[in-house]
Formats: sequence, structure tokens, C-alpha cells
Amino acid sequence: MMEKIVIAVAGMSCQGCVQSVTAALQALPGVEQVEVSLASGQASIACDPALVSAAELRQVVEEAGFDAS
Repeated sequence: MMEKIVIAVAGMSCQGCVQSVTAALQALPGVEQVEVSLASGQASIACDPALVSAAELRQVVEEAGFDAS
């Protein structure tokens, strides 16, 4: 069963940042769909909660060089 998780992403300043965050999130197992918005500073992730947690999603965004909450 897919779950939609929205996390706030701070520090993005361009479409390159959006692509970096999107690629990092899409690389995780269980992630089905990723939509990152530069304007709203949010990432919306459709994922399988049995395979990936919100904490793991935030950690990957942090590892990509951005602040996630």
C-alpha cells in the first residue's frame, strides 16, 4: 500500500537542486513517485512505508546537502 509523505526541503535555489533531491529520493527502495517543488520548498513522495520510512527520506535529502524537516 502506497503512502504519501511530504517533507519540507530548505536550501534549494535552482532546478539543479530540485533534480539532485529528486534523484536522491528516487534511488531509495520502495519509492514510487517523487515531486519536488522549488517554489514551495517541499518534496512529495509516494512510497511503500514497509520499505522506506519518513526518517530515511529526510536523511537522504540531508545527505544530498539540503535541510529536511
